[in-house]
Amino acid sequence: MDLLTVTLALLVLLTPAWGFDMGQSTRCVPIPHQMSVCQDVGYSEMRLPNFLGHSSLEGEVVPRSEDWRPLLQTGCHPHAQAFLCSLIAPICLDTFIQPCRSLCVAVRDSCAPVLACQGHVWPEALDCDRFPAQEDMCLTPHPKHSNSHLAKALPQPACQACPSVEEHPTLKTVLDALCQDDFAVTAKLSRRRRPSGEPEFEVEGRVEFIRQGPLLPYDTQYLLQQWLLINLRCANALVRPGRAQLYLLTGAVQPEGTLALTRLFPWHKKDHSIAVATRKWKHHKC
Repeated sequence: MDLLTVTLALLVLLTPAWGFDMGQSTRCVPIPHQMSVCQDVGYSEMRLPNFLGHSSLEGEVVPRSEDWRPLLQTGCHPHAQAFLCSLIAPICLDTFIQPCRSLCVAVRDSCAPVLACQGHVWPEALDCDRFPAQEDMCLTPHPKHSNSHLAKALPQPACQACPSVEEHPTLKTVLDALCQDDFAVTAKLSRRRRPSGEPEFEVEGRVEFIRQGPLLPYDTQYLLQQWLLINLRCANALVRPGRAQLYLLTGAVQPEGTLALTRLFPWHKKDHSIAVATRKWKHHKC
């Protein structure tokens, strides 16, 4: 099941009105090990029914928690897991602790564009107006240390129109891409299918720089991985299933700091023009 299908299922699950009655009786249970999306949230017991109205661990909570995994894997917001798990696996205390409206807004503003990239809107059941505004009576994670200035300085993946894939390009085409775009890297992209049928896209091995531009060596593999997960429609069209394929990827960093891939060149053994072009560029630049 791909992210588009998962997202559609997610919207079906969450579209009904808020399904939890604060006056109903509840019980505390351990968060099951198979509920991996909420294993490292800082507590070990959850309240049932949860805030989505699910009361059966095996029949509802665990399988439906997996619907959130593809969205969380995109890294759309650092507190997305805390927000979602506060709803599907609420902490078991003497009082009900909902997520704060400010937390919902922050997660929505970052993660809704990921859903929009798949052609869907933020679920109505997660309307942030449903959550309390009082910061001291609800969940509002505080970062252990402030690194927001660093995060903002780094290029970030974002939803975009799919880049072109150019098979067997000419020498001039490759040289033009190397000269016109901000960066150029080589990377192996793979598409494997899990037993569940969900496609998995991965950047395998090291990313090699032809033109580094504004990218950082330690961040680029993760950056490309997140780009694939966010732009799943593009990934489905660009990356063929089977063996990992080596690509030359070129692109630019937009003024607002988002990364945009411009062109992908599948680098086959017979593509001498790519090898010649990269050697020429390294020695002579533009």
